[in-house]
Amino acid sequence: MDNPEPTPPAVASAVVDGSGRIAAWSEGAALLLGLPTAEAVGRPAADLLAEPPPPDTRASLAGLPRWHGALALRHRDGHEVRVAVIAHRRRPDAEGDGWLLVSRLTGREPRPGEEELAAIAFEQTTAALAVYDTDLRLRRWNEAMARTVGLTEDEARGLRLSEIGGKRQSQDLERHLAYARDTGHRQDLDTFLRTGGELREHAWAASFVPLHDRSGRLRAICLTATDTTEQYAARQRLAVLNDAAARIGSSLDVTRTAEELAEVCVPYLADLITVDLLDAPVEGNASAPWRQPMRRVAVRSVLDGCPEVLTGPGTLTSYSRHSPQAQALRVGHTVRYATEDPALRPWFAERPERLARSREFGIHSTMLVPIRARGVTLGVAMLARHRRPEPFVHDDVLLAEEIAARAAVCVDNARRYTREREVALTLQRSLLPRVLPRPTAVATASRYRPAAPHAGVGGDWFDVIPLSGARVALVVGDVVGHGVQASATMGRLRTAVRTLADVDLPPDELLTQVDDLVVRLAMETGDQEAAGDVGATCLYAVYDPVSRICQLARAGHPPPLVLLPGGAAPEVLRVPAGPPLGVGGLPFEAVERELPEGSLLTLCTDGLLENRERDIDVGFALLRDVLGRHREEPLEALCDTVLEALLPAGGAPDDVALLLARTRALGADQTAFWDVPPRPASVGEARRRVGERLADWGVGEAEIMTGELIASELVTNALRHADPPIGLRLILDKDLILEVCDASSTAPHLRRARWLDETGRGLMLVAQLARRWGTRHTPAGKVIWAELPLHEPLGPG
Repeated sequence: MDNPEPTPPAVASAVVDGSGRIAAWSEGAALLLGLPTAEAVGRPAADLLAEPPPPDTRASLAGLPRWHGALALRHRDGHEVRVAVIAHRRRPDAEGDGWLLVSRLTGREPRPGEEELAAIAFEQTTAALAVYDTDLRLRRWNEAMARTVGLTEDEARGLRLSEIGGKRQSQDLERHLAYARDTGHRQDLDTFLRTGGELREHAWAASFVPLHDRSGRLRAICLTATDTTEQYAARQRLAVLNDAAARIGSSLDVTRTAEELAEVCVPYLADLITVDLLDAPVEGNASAPWRQPMRRVAVRSVLDGCPEVLTGPGTLTSYSRHSPQAQALRVGHTVRYATEDPALRPWFAERPERLARSREFGIHSTMLVPIRARGVTLGVAMLARHRRPEPFVHDDVLLAEEIAARAAVCVDNARRYTREREVALTLQRSLLPRVLPRPTAVATASRYRPAAPHAGVGGDWFDVIPLSGARVALVVGDVVGHGVQASATMGRLRTAVRTLADVDLPPDELLTQVDDLVVRLAMETGDQEAAGDVGATCLYAVYDPVSRICQLARAGHPPPLVLLPGGAAPEVLRVPAGPPLGVGGLPFEAVERELPEGSLLTLCTDGLLENRERDIDVGFALLRDVLGRHREEPLEALCDTVLEALLPAGGAPDDVALLLARTRALGADQTAFWDVPPRPASVGEARRRVGERLADWGVGEAEIMTGELIASELVTNALRHADPPIGLRLILDKDLILEVCDASSTAPHLRRARWLDETGRGLMLVAQLARRWGTRHTPAGKVIWAELPLHEPLGPG
């Protein structure tokens, strides 16, 4: 039998590399130009051109992925061959640099029966096609359109689109059909339509294309409809996930986060949602979570008031083992139920009103999604449908789990933050003074307000410290940062300030010592450059009611305000700022200011003065205005007035500490001072003068004797061990204060006297008789003081 003739190639192709030489040559190319492969490969491709291409063609190739056009080529025997060429640029990384050129050799002429192909394609394509005449009446549609509409072509032929559909959407489609006919331009439309006997709407992409004959006359309009429901649903799911990422977790509040989860899910994913969270999250995969009570924290429905649910927000519920919530937590993944599912019968039997409520509102599909994050079970969300006819499907499960996972992380973050905030607040409140001392020198009132919940607890503090000589120290400070670390650092600094205040250091020296402490705390963190992380600001003031002098120094803290009696406007005291604590190596400077009795000092942290809406200068102006207008209010009421006027309604973004102090003064008749000559007889004179003055003040005989003994011991000690000048001062306060000053800087100390020692027992007697005693250094030397409790209210005689 004869061998069949080989089929001639239908396409000529060649590959031109980056250097312009032929790298591959097909059999079709050899047939087209009569050039064998062996002679073609390696030759410059330009040798095959019968004439060079136009300059604009060469320029257009730059950067193009593809080119097509006509080329004049030279046959091997010399004649010219004109061909249509399509050139594809090859990717250098995958196929080598250059071009792939193809040109068809056969198949240009129509084949017999090809006219029928158009009709076959029309009938068998999966897209729904319909052809309407210029009167907008149906002439043809294919099987896909017939299945979509639910009518055969014969049943619908001759009807308009609005007559076929009978819906409002059909009239809208007919208007687009008419617009394409009248304008001659294609119209594209995305719509939602329930077609045929479908129960739910589908998403459709429709095109209206005018059809013209060869003469250009409009003959018909073609309607193409493609079901894009799955693509639309995928886009919607992506949009919901984006919405969830943007909306869920906007605050560190557990309840608000659960509400945001509900807002994202309703109405897109469900018609009803409830969110229940465990009061105590359970770690691991234990089957116990469902046994623990859960609190309903969020409910949302497409119906006002959420009438479908029996349990509202805030209710604590213990679910039985038959509940769908328990089943979801037991298996650890999402479960779905139909309302008539037999698995729910025991659950409905426990409370028959559950089934009645479900049937009343038409709830037909339910989905339970566990809320888990970082291996911890936090709760469960229940989603239900009653307005939407379709039940939950697998894609809904995937979407709900993705949203719940996002919400779970945010809930866990909120719970962790809330727990840390509570710890920090508890720590801070335990470190702040619960009850302020009531010294004679000043009347005080204070307020502390933690930052708004999302901002975290800071390290603000205040203190009122009684000092020797009826003086008092006023302190306000602010530690950098928020949280437990800031609260702990605040406690250490407050303790340090109180300890140094007991030593009676001047304000500038005290801040220098605290500055050194902060530097050491930073070094203890292991990072010598981390002082800023342990830094703080502080304002320290000491007021003496005898001299009415107030000494102040500050370390990077806002200055205090003073409101003098007599109607003067409040003013900001000019106190050198000084560097914040923790900078190290820089000096602090103290100033003195005489304050008349009844002056009001206001000390606060920057959280009261500045926020995102105003700077600190505006805050000072507001504070001055409030103090000036409410100067007559009691201190406690004035504190509330200041906070109400300066803090935003939703809470301050930073902690706020406020300390108000109204000064008092001790009159000349409540003090007495004598110079003590450096001679032994001065001890007796001191005893006599003290006894006489105490008697004038109405002090009891026992206190007089004790006062005389303490005075004689202190004067004797000064005469023996100190340098003149020596002075003796009495101050009548709540207690009797005895002070002996001298020019020596050596501080006395207690020591144990032996049996045969004749000296060394004076300070021991003072320590036993006085409530407290101590030493403070002055620029001229030192002062030894003792406080003697008085058991009766006294006054100058």
